[in-house]
Amino acid sequence: MLKKLYGKLESSINALESWMKERKNLVGLLVGIVILGGLIGCAVWLNQPVEGEVPTSASQMAYEKASVTAVLEDGAVPDYEDAEGRRVGTQELEIRILTGTHKGEIMSLTNYMSALFNVDVEKGDQIIVRIMTDEDGSYYASLFNYNRGIVLGVFVLIFFILLAVLGGEKGLGALLGLLFTLASIWFVLIPCLIRGIPAIAVTVGIVAVTAAGALVLLNGFSQKTLCSVLGCVIGVVVAGGIAALVGNITPMNGFNMPEAENLLLYGADKGMKISGLLVCGVLISALGAVMDVALGIASSIWELHEQNPSLPGRDLFRSGMHIGRDAMGTMANTLILAFAGSSLNMLILVQTYDIPFIQLINTDYICIEIIQSVAGALGILLTVPIVAFISARLMARGKRVS
Repeated sequence: MLKKLYGKLESSINALESWMKERKNLVGLLVGIVILGGLIGCAVWLNQPVEGEVPTSASQMAYEKASVTAVLEDGAVPDYEDAEGRRVGTQELEIRILTGTHKGEIMSLTNYMSALFNVDVEKGDQIIVRIMTDEDGSYYASLFNYNRGIVLGVFVLIFFILLAVLGGEKGLGALLGLLFTLASIWFVLIPCLIRGIPAIAVTVGIVAVTAAGALVLLNGFSQKTLCSVLGCVIGVVVAGGIAALVGNITPMNGFNMPEAENLLLYGADKGMKISGLLVCGVLISALGAVMDVALGIASSIWELHEQNPSLPGRDLFRSGMHIGRDAMGTMANTLILAFAGSSLNMLILVQTYDIPFIQLINTDYICIEIIQSVAGALGILLTVPIVAFISARLMARGKRVS
């Protein structure tokens, strides 16, 4: 067993050495390291506390894990009229704090349950509580929610394991690319937006870097990856440009979004600009679908070229368009359905209130959803000819595409 494992390790090291000896791979690796180092440096700088910045009230609240040790009194009853059978009322609970400065302490609290806020617990349940401290130093606990961390963690872990096991090396590369994309958005893009750095410009930059990073981790440094990255960035920028154009004509911008008021209240003092956030949302939401289409078209043309290197660019482009037409409808449909799914409750309310069409189509929320959905779908549609042209041009080594 150990001999077999050693053999696999040795073959992997030899393969890595052979890969490193190729000049283009080494240059690509060095460029990737420099870009990654720059992103890490930006993330560290952007997430440092600003001198003189006042902590928010939310950041000063203490949330701790707790366990219900006893239900002292249970006055909740099922409500079939307004809560679909959910128990409504109050519970008197005894809890034990499991984390933080009050770890091990026994406290009591009142659990108020309504149709909307309904944390119905029993002895032994794990919960999250908020520790409130008054000016005189006294403190008490209030129920925040169920402790869902373990369940969600296991759920995500199962996804990661299945992606790595079923996908093999490609699955592992996809997982690393996903983590890289999420880290770039959370630690670089959002802090940049909060600090007032031009929203559209920085989003386009992050989209380009994350697309390149994710595709390189999935496919390595290759001509196919280059075509995918170029097509993906152009497609996403086209989607953002269409959203910006329609938004200016409508007119519609970030100030029309539901969260604009809170962003204006709590972000304006840090320099955050609201106007470009609508376009930024389109760029980010379209990235995944556009990346999928771009890689699919580039891979298909690459395989055609590998099977028949003599094919001219015109034929490669035509084949890429034929393949792309099969993906256009499904991917555009997927993106629009994703937006519709996220707005399902709103769509149900529209039907329930029987809102007139002229009012509906001119509502800010509906207009934003339409702009985001259609702009993203147009980005997907235009990505197909863009990637097909770039791939055919590069892989046919400069032969005429048309």
